[in-house]
Amino acid sequence: MIVKKAYLVYAWFRMQVMTIPGRNIALIFYIFLCAFPLITQQPYFLRIVTLACIFAIFAASWDVLAGFTGQINLGHGVFFGVASYGSALLNIHLDLSPFITIPCGALIAMGLGLVLAIPALRLRGIYLSLVTLAFPAILGSLIYIAPSYTGGELGIYGIDRLSDSRVVDYYITVVVMAVSLTIMWYLTDSKSKLVRLGLILCAIREDEIEARSNGISTTKYKVIAFCFSGFFAGIAGGLYAHFLRLSGPGSFELFFSFQPILWAIFGGIATIYGAVAGVFILHPLVEIISMLPFGEHLRHIVFALVLIIVLLFMPQGIAVWILDKIEIRCPRCKIKNAHFRKKCRACRADLHSKGLSY
Repeated sequence: MIVKKAYLVYAWFRMQVMTIPGRNIALIFYIFLCAFPLITQQPYFLRIVTLACIFAIFAASWDVLAGFTGQINLGHGVFFGVASYGSALLNIHLDLSPFITIPCGALIAMGLGLVLAIPALRLRGIYLSLVTLAFPAILGSLIYIAPSYTGGELGIYGIDRLSDSRVVDYYITVVVMAVSLTIMWYLTDSKSKLVRLGLILCAIREDEIEARSNGISTTKYKVIAFCFSGFFAGIAGGLYAHFLRLSGPGSFELFFSFQPILWAIFGGIATIYGAVAGVFILHPLVEIISMLPFGEHLRHIVFALVLIIVLLFMPQGIAVWILDKIEIRCPRCKIKNAHFRKKCRACRADLHSKGLSY
C-alpha cells in the first residue's frame, strides 16, 4: 500500500512538475534557498537573501490587490509598517514571542485593510490610488505624536530575534515565504477547481460593472482582496521587525511603498511568481552594487537602467517573458507544455500547428 501511494506521488510529481519548465525553475529555486547556508554562512549574504524572502511576500501581497483585482494601491507600505510597529510594541510591552506578535501584527494590518477598503468601494482608478497614497503619510505622522510609545524618528529597537541563530532565522523566513506564496498563488489561480477567488478577482479587474451584472458581489470581494493583501504584507512587516530587531518610520516613506510596485512590474504583475522574481533579481543586484567603489551612488542608477531596459523590451515582465519562451499552452486542453514538445502531454494535440482551431 505504501509503495503504491509512493508511486502515485511520484507519477503526479513527474506529470505536474517535471514536465513544466516553469515549475522546474521554481523547484530549483527552492532547492537553492534550502542549500544556500551550506554554500555560505556569512551574515551579510544571509541577510540579503533573508530580506529578499521578506520583500517577496510584501511584493506578492501587492500583486494580489493590484495585479489580480485592479485596485492600485500606492501606499502599500502602510500595511507593512503597521504590522511592524504592532509586532514590536507587543513584543516590547507585553513580552510576547515573535511567533505570536507576527500573526497579531498581520491581523492588525488586515484590520487596516478593511478600513482602506471603505474608500475603495466608492473610488476607482487614479482617485483610489491617491487616497491609498495618503494613508502612509497620515500614519507616519502619528508616529511623531507619541514618541514615548513609537520611539519617534528613532523607531523601536531591541526587539526579540526570531531565534538565537542567523541560519535558523533564515530557514524560518524561507519556510514562511514558501507557505505564504503558495497560499497566495493557490487562492488567486483562476484555474483552481476548489477556490474561485482568482477568477472572480480577475473579472472585477477586467470589468467591474460586467462582473456585478453577472451576480458577483464586487463589494465583498474587493474587501476580501484588501484584507487578504494586508494580512500577508503584515506577515512581511512582522518578520522584518524581528529579523532586524527594529521598527522605524522608514516603512511609511513614499519610496518604500513604491518598491513592491517596481518589483512586481519588473517580474510581471498578476502572476505572484513575477513579484518574487523581481525581488530576487533587483534586491541582491542593488545590494551587491553597493559593495563596489562608489556603489552607494551607482546602485540607484543601475536600478533605474535595469527597470527601463526590461520595461522597453519585456513590457509584460521578465518572468513572463522567460516563461513565454520555454512554455507553450495547448490550443485544445489549455494545459502548459515545454516549448520543445510537438504533442500535448495530456491530449496529444499538435502544439505548433497554426492551422488547427479548437
